[in-house]
Amino acid sequence: MSKTKENSLRKEEMLMKILMLTWEYPPRVVGGISRVVYDLSRTLLKDGHDVTVVTYKEGDAPDFEDDKGVKVYRIGNYMINPNNFIDWVMQLNFNLVAKANEIIAKEGKFDVIHAHDWLVAYAAKTLKNSYNIPLVATIHATEAGRNSGIHDETQRYINDTEWMLTYEASEVIVNSNYMKDELQRLFGLPYEKINVIPNGVNMNLFSGVERDYNFRRKFAMDNEKIILFMGRLVYEKGVQYLISAMPKILNGYHDTKLIICGKGGMIDELKAQVNALGISEKVYFAGHMYGKDVQKMYKAADISVFPSTYEPFGIVALEAMLSENPVVVSDIGGLNEIVQHKENGMKTYCGNSNSIADAILELLYDHKLCAEITKKAKNKVRNQYNWNRISQDTHFAYQKAICQSVAEKQKRELEQERANKTRKAKNTEKEISNLLTFKKRQAYA
Repeated sequence: MSKTKENSLRKEEMLMKILMLTWEYPPRVVGGISRVVYDLSRTLLKDGHDVTVVTYKEGDAPDFEDDKGVKVYRIGNYMINPNNFIDWVMQLNFNLVAKANEIIAKEGKFDVIHAHDWLVAYAAKTLKNSYNIPLVATIHATEAGRNSGIHDETQRYINDTEWMLTYEASEVIVNSNYMKDELQRLFGLPYEKINVIPNGVNMNLFSGVERDYNFRRKFAMDNEKIILFMGRLVYEKGVQYLISAMPKILNGYHDTKLIICGKGGMIDELKAQVNALGISEKVYFAGHMYGKDVQKMYKAADISVFPSTYEPFGIVALEAMLSENPVVVSDIGGLNEIVQHKENGMKTYCGNSNSIADAILELLYDHKLCAEITKKAKNKVRNQYNWNRISQDTHFAYQKAICQSVAEKQKRELEQERANKTRKAKNTEKEISNLLTFKKRQAYA
């Protein structure tokens, strides 16, 4: 056999049938999971793997879609209204299992299941045990981290479900060393079971996208520098500290405007904060942005700020860096690992509005610093956070899970064989003992 043919056969042996379980996939976007599953699935497909996604259906999205090779099945939830969010998630898991069963009956078993966060934990566990398929789980964030601890029974339930998913999985993936430490501390997982694989960003996201001045003028005047926040309007994203920093920023550099892109439960509270500070003319709530508007917004901005109080990774920072936007981030979580202060971005003290204001003002006045950090930031994103590299690392985690599953199966078989031999030996011993007892009775009869 020729070497080329041998390599080709070896590559075919390594190709896998992968089942992705997720509660969000485009066009449904709740947080960062949607983009991660979308980009990872497409890159794995490009590498030759067979990828199937089973997810929740939202709006008019089709029940089945061949998304450029990725098979996407979308399921609804029960017609009956759940009592609460936990019941809604549980009902969703029943339907995820039903759809996966249907696919397996039609197309055969998968080589590996990849579950994304606690919301699909029960479906993942059920399918793993029903079909003896290795399970890999990605924990994108933890309930304890989001809420700075566990404070009620609902949070405790979610925390326990996260633990169960990591326990059931052969391999666990997290997106930063910060998250690896958090999982080890919260759930007592062995370090070697946790694989640190960062999230990535599509390198062509800003190809051919230039600053659109007509688009920019919807939000700010030409003389105003745009400070951009992109993300969910929830406490852990820290936008409240950025708003608190604005009076100091405006005092130092009047021609600035804060554009807040996103939606979330804190919007009314944040608007009230802006009004109380008397800066409503200098803060614009742009709402949630979709598609090309996201790229245009990054290109329109002068500085992007992500002042999170809890951030396992921070894809938005990568997007801003790729768009050649200088970034200001908190010195916590994954953001702390992505950004090196004054090298490829600016780091501020977490939850400190003065620190945020000082970093932004320094960038506004130091054009040379801006140029240097944006160049280094873009190079870092291209070298370390491209999906080709990430998909290869993920594939390796799948291989480890499969090997572990095979090893566990062989171990069970050996233990069963030993148990059978022991049982057989005990039965033989008992038969001999019974025979000797019978002969002894016959001798004295």
